[in-house]
Amino acid sequence: MNLDLLVEDLVDSEEARDRRMLDKLHTVQSECHHLEEILDAFLQFARVGSLDLVSVNLNTLVTSFLDFYRPQADEAGIDISPHLEPGLPNIGGDDAVLRQMLMNLCRNAAEAMPEGGRLEIQTAVDNDHVALVVIDNGHGIDTAARERMFETFFSTRPSGSGLGLPTVRKIAQAHHGTITCESEPGQGTKFTIRLPIDTPAES
Repeated sequence: MNLDLLVEDLVDSEEARDRRMLDKLHTVQSECHHLEEILDAFLQFARVGSLDLVSVNLNTLVTSFLDFYRPQADEAGIDISPHLEPGLPNIGGDDAVLRQMLMNLCRNAAEAMPEGGRLEIQTAVDNDHVALVVIDNGHGIDTAARERMFETFFSTRPSGSGLGLPTVRKIAQAHHGTITCESEPGQGTKFTIRLPIDTPAES
């Protein structure tokens, strides 16, 4: 807040010294925002543990999330294409945590498509599981990065926290599910998350 106030005091000044100081303040602001993002990502990762699972309809959750996320996607030039299987059975889940998982996957996809692209989100029944599939047509991931993508703090971006995908995997595992990735450089990326179908005994 004090940084913001300092910026406000200097933003209209035409003095060369004040303009140099304003540039430095903007740099400090940017680094503070970056540190805040890292802290938020770490807290999200740390909080995922034993969850109180309730019956959740994944189609309803995805539809609600996309209503929220679509303006960000539009601004980034990303076309969202949902394909949700009708009559999808419920899963045992934590609504807020599953939304965070979706957000992390969509952010990851957006970073792979800096010039915009296509983001496809699918749901389907897969034996006794429900599958959530997120596909982008971005730059793809090479073999070396795929082998380490779920390692805590590993990132291919200098400014990355290395917690986004590890948090996604931790959330899937906390829901007794799994996550897999298919990707090749220049061919886009496909993440598949399988979550057990909810049953009365598990509710």
